Amino acid sequence: MFVYNVTVNIDNDVAAEWLQWMQEIHIPDVLNTGCFIENRIFRVMADEDSGGKTYSVQYYFRTMEDMERYQNNYAAELQQEHTARYKEKFVAFRTLLEVVC
Repeated sequence: MFVYNVTVNIDNDVAAEWLQWMQEIHIPDVLNTGCFIENRIFRVMADEDSGGKTYSVQYYFRTMEDMERYQNNYAAELQQEHTARYKEKFVAFRTLLEVVC
């Protein structure tokens, strides 16, 4: 199994609304692609001097082909929706992980 991890630092002034939008709109849209089998959201427990809250949004998938299908067919549009909605209010980076045990 693999994990597509998206770490997002979101400005405090939109953090609550962002989390609600992620849970109600964005994550269901990502899961509806059929590329992922489940997801989790974690709040990063760190000193938040940056003026925002940091979250790790994890999407679990079975094969690298599933991830390639997501990247080739869905990622750009879904990421653009997020960027348009929260422009200049967030920073994000993405990591692919393999579950070891």
